[in-house]
Amino acid sequence: MAEITTTPGGDIPPNMTIYINNLNEKVKLEELKKSLNAVFSQFGKILEVLAFKTLKHKGQAWVVFEDASSATKALRQMQGFPFYDKPMRIQYAKTKSDVVAKADGTFVPRERRKRHEERGRKRKEQLDPNQAAMGLNPAYAGAYGATPPLSQITYIGGAKSALPEAPAPPNSILFIQNLPHQTTPMMLQMLFCQYSGFKEVRMVEAKPGIAFIEYENEMQSTVAMQGLQGFKITAENPMLITYAKK
Repeated sequence: MAEITTTPGGDIPPNMTIYINNLNEKVKLEELKKSLNAVFSQFGKILEVLAFKTLKHKGQAWVVFEDASSATKALRQMQGFPFYDKPMRIQYAKTKSDVVAKADGTFVPRERRKRHEERGRKRKEQLDPNQAAMGLNPAYAGAYGATPPLSQITYIGGAKSALPEAPAPPNSILFIQNLPHQTTPMMLQMLFCQYSGFKEVRMVEAKPGIAFIEYENEMQSTVAMQGLQGFKITAENPMLITYAKK
């Protein structure tokens, strides 16, 4: 993995990697990386998200984009964004990540880094490959309030069903479909709370791939729908957003 360092100040030239600090240290490492990927993938293709368990690197992460323009957009638009209840502080990374150095031919391996990677490979070999690939964690379901009663809100089909024949009229609750199974309420909260009037996320434990997002009124929910329609948490899962049926 990369060891990337930064220095304070704005004199670091724009590059493909952004350095983020002031992150919530209570968030588990894998959840943190997945959530960062979900939030920053709207700005461009992400090559790698780096975060470490060591005390020296707590509360910090690096997001490596395919190009510098994506990193610049992310830095400008997400500066101060409330991420797990703490505003992110973002700047360009001072040095290249390994994935960038390998791509441009400037990568130089370090003994300590090689030992760290070897230990990581051994741990991965001991894990069930399906669990390691999916990273499923159903424990988050329902974390932001109870599932709405079916008498109030209904949904059509499963995660990838087509738009209903008779769409619901505009209202304050959005119905989200085609979500990847590893989606958590916190990931959705961080995406949808960018729009004013956000109230809560409700996920259905028995139906992975769908969620309900509630706003204060239908105008606010409509703005959020237009802003995030087709947003991809993963490359294979563009969000399908409609108004919820009441």
